[in-house]
Amino acid sequence: MQNFNILVVNDDGIHSPGLKAAVQGVMELGNVKVIAPTNQQTGMGRGLSGGQEEYLKPIDYLVNDQSIEAYHCDCSPALTVRHALRVLYAKQKPDLVVSGINYGENVGVNISTSGTVGAALESASVGISSLAISKQTDISTHHTYTDQNWAPTVYFLTHFAKLLLFNKMPLDIDVLKVDVPETATETTPWRLTKVARQVYFSNTLKNPTLTSKIGDVNLSIGVSPDNVDADSDIHTLLFDQVVSVTPLSLDLTSRTNFTALQQLLDSGAN
Repeated sequence: MQNFNILVVNDDGIHSPGLKAAVQGVMELGNVKVIAPTNQQTGMGRGLSGGQEEYLKPIDYLVNDQSIEAYHCDCSPALTVRHALRVLYAKQKPDLVVSGINYGENVGVNISTSGTVGAALESASVGISSLAISKQTDISTHHTYTDQNWAPTVYFLTHFAKLLLFNKMPLDIDVLKVDVPETATETTPWRLTKVARQVYFSNTLKNPTLTSKIGDVNLSIGVSPDNVDADSDIHTLLFDQVVSVTPLSLDLTSRTNFTALQQLLDSGAN
């Protein structure tokens, strides 16, 4: 088998068990390096926050008793990836970037806030095949490293990592976003999906006042089968309990009819 160069990243931080699970999924496919934020960076999207004095700090990193070259940086996931590509891969880009395995699913319009997706988009922006993979977990685990059965998610990670390594994706597919149900096994089917236009995670604030704190909001899942398209990532993951595989594009241009829009814009305010 060809010895590929693979970079594994995440947004949950360098000590996340999901990150080690991701390494397990690709370590037999080639030369793996790990780079992650120093601390939890959930919800950072593709933001580029981080101190100008930050740099890649080596860390002892064992996976299956094998030492893996690994670094952490106290920056957002996307900036961590950007800096790692400049430093570790200055001469040759990796063949694949895997972002995950994330604690918590990334589905619906919330994905624009996802650090997992943001990191994958960052690597995709320079032409690298990229995979963003998340495991459905209870909301209470999104900022806490809880014990999880990673094996089914690792199985699907390996499957789609191989597909990306051995095949060139069609035009306009920059990232494969994979979301694995909590109930999944290795025999769970997967389905090609679109991003649901619904908000998946809802934030509510009881009795809001000017002194209400950001941390006072309650996070919940506020969708039902009746208001979500059957071919969407939300419906597939949440209601069908099937693995959702969504092709993402860096091109955010609306798919509207440009002729009709031009006519509307030309009409002015009249």
